[in-house]
Amino acid sequence: MNWFENLNPAIQALLATIFTWGITALGSLTVCFFKEVNRKVLNTILGFSAGVMVAASFWSLLAPAIELSEELGYIAWLLPALGFTIGGLFVLLSDKFLDKVLKGRTNLRSAASLKKSILLISAITIHNIPEGMAIGVAFGGIASGTPGMSLVAALMLAVGIGIQNFPEGAAVSLPLRSEGFSRFKSFMYGQASGLVEPIAAVIGVVLVLTVRSVLPFLLAFAAGAMIAVAARELLPESIQENKNLATVGLIAGFVLMMVLDVALG
Repeated sequence: MNWFENLNPAIQALLATIFTWGITALGSLTVCFFKEVNRKVLNTILGFSAGVMVAASFWSLLAPAIELSEELGYIAWLLPALGFTIGGLFVLLSDKFLDKVLKGRTNLRSAASLKKSILLISAITIHNIPEGMAIGVAFGGIASGTPGMSLVAALMLAVGIGIQNFPEGAAVSLPLRSEGFSRFKSFMYGQASGLVEPIAAVIGVVLVLTVRSVLPFLLAFAAGAMIAVAARELLPESIQENKNLATVGLIAGFVLMMVLDVALG
């Protein structure tokens, strides 16, 4: 373990998020075990992912943003509220942009299906950015001497994010399979959604060591984007055929992430 402690914080964060990406890839592999997509399984997974995102948006992003705003001497709610609003609007405007891009297609059904697939990949990818950044901030906080930060806590955060990345990988690959993508392409797109985490982790380390003053806004921006994705994409899709399973998945995902964030964060 000493060798890991002596590494540069950016390398530590990079290695930790390579682990979380690997769990995403494992989740994407579930597409190889289904000849057809089971809607009950899909509804539950989408609900679970939504629950994870809602819980993480508060405990991992908004709460730290408010606390850091106070620590930096800002109005506690101002930057978090602004960042959250802009993050949500970013997702809505991205959807509008996709509408315009696909508007000229003659096959409207095909266009709708393509848009749905693009949005799904984009949604999970966007969600993975703040997760990677959160890990980077944790390791950067250790290097900057932030009180309460420890190597064990940073590693446990990576483990917690890795656990909830498993259903996220499946939440991308399984719906893509149902849209007609091959198993290989569904897996590749699913695992690719987690590749942004190592990049975001390194950025997070750099930010916390250089421009820490903007972190409340960035954390809240990520939270707003995650809530918008859950409300606009994951939840409506999950309740189409089985509201009960989606609700159970939502509760399970929320509780799991809450416990991980509070107990291990």
